[in-house]
Amino acid sequence: MSFLKRLFGPKPIMAKSKYKTIEEIKSTSFIKKTVGSGYSMEPDVHYIVASVELGNTTTKCIITATNLRTSRTYLLDKTVKMTRDVRPPKPGEKVFGKTIWGVELTKESVADLVKDTIHESAKRAKLDIKKDIHFVVRSTGVTAGFASPEEVGKMIKALAEGCLKAGIPPARMTPALSLENLPKEFQDYSLLDKIAFDGAVAGVLPPTGREVVANEMEGELVTAGIKLGAKWTDVDFRNPCVSMDFGTTLAGRIVNSEKPYAKTVGNFCGLAGAIPDAIIKGTNLVDKKLGAVLDVKATKGKYDAEKAQEYAEEVHKYIDIRKVPKSRSRFGTVPVDPKAAENAGTVLIGCDVGKNGSKFHKLSELGKEIYENDGLELLFGTIDYVSALIAKRLVEEAVNEDIIEDGSVLGVTGRAGITGKKPELILEYVNDYFEDCVFVSDGLALGAAMMARCMNSLGTPRIPIGGNRGDRCILAERLKYHKKKQSGGGLAKIFKGFSDGWR
Repeated sequence: MSFLKRLFGPKPIMAKSKYKTIEEIKSTSFIKKTVGSGYSMEPDVHYIVASVELGNTTTKCIITATNLRTSRTYLLDKTVKMTRDVRPPKPGEKVFGKTIWGVELTKESVADLVKDTIHESAKRAKLDIKKDIHFVVRSTGVTAGFASPEEVGKMIKALAEGCLKAGIPPARMTPALSLENLPKEFQDYSLLDKIAFDGAVAGVLPPTGREVVANEMEGELVTAGIKLGAKWTDVDFRNPCVSMDFGTTLAGRIVNSEKPYAKTVGNFCGLAGAIPDAIIKGTNLVDKKLGAVLDVKATKGKYDAEKAQEYAEEVHKYIDIRKVPKSRSRFGTVPVDPKAAENAGTVLIGCDVGKNGSKFHKLSELGKEIYENDGLELLFGTIDYVSALIAKRLVEEAVNEDIIEDGSVLGVTGRAGITGKKPELILEYVNDYFEDCVFVSDGLALGAAMMARCMNSLGTPRIPIGGNRGDRCILAERLKYHKKKQSGGGLAKIFKGFSDGWR
């Protein structure tokens, strides 16, 4: 933290993309100095991306428009449905996975839910799906019911099927092979003629070799999304950095400062928002099986902070946060491969309740006790402290593993990390470890926008997203890096391994 922040006390820095209609965004312009002709007006160019995500608790379609001149991203629409409302399997449909709460999923049911969500979102944003949406990125947080990280691919294919049924052209889900394949309005902003997409997103390489955790894709997207969201603040959230996504399951990365591409030296996995959900299920306010904190309207009443903290510490007696042991194939219900992580030079840090959620019932019992004895205000206060303590313990575990570089910044996203008083409490617990902290709304959706840009080399060298804090754009270093790789056949290997991936 800077001296001034220490002197006056740190405050959470919230990054939230602005809601605008596409008409409002397209009406903006900027003045550009042209040689020999004084000043002229030139319209901004916006890249519209739909992020389609099926999570354990919610299914979303979030449509964003990114100003390719400023790297600022606007929200056009956010349509959210409860995943538990997916239709049940029909006769003959094969269940390929379940949510963390046991909701069964088939390729056909997922596709139908995705199609309906996209249609609703596009209608609300007043967009023509085939004409106005330039790219679609699909992702999933539903990994608890899968037998292995590889099986996440089945979900991604189901999401793709839903996108196709919604009318998304297949070409809008894959990167352009050349500059000529991009729409003309984007060609001046693309660097495809200089450098092709190689799998690195926002200047970070994923772990090499086998996938180390089933929701690796989420960690990749939220890291990029927090970098993009931070453009609405004065925080330079570039490498080295730490990202945390407190969705129903936990995702995130610890990134070093190597150039031109930083390496993922740590991965977070396991449970996050599922923990508050388990606590609230002890009350009579939600369904005992499928209920979530989202079902209850949060109160803003005062509560006894000291008592809330004491209850949170009771909850944490059942929460297991540590480096994932080599013997585990799941941690916090999420499929993991600790040996692959070790081979990739990545430390897996997990969050569990008992063993793979075996102590959820204990959290529900505590939730019932708090609610009946002290009321809803204290229950929500306890949940805020529980989430903040999770962040604290994750950071301390990473510090003990010596994988957080000096000068790192922390970024947090996800419902169980940025709501209520969680940002204030997290900052209070961890600010001594970081230069800055930023809290970002809809980090995964912003990451989808960033992923789409990276896949089509739509960079902004004057306002870089990749590279290190306070440093220049890394384009020149990337070109040298790839020239060396090409001479050794390395780039061909990267593309070969990438061609069958989810992207």
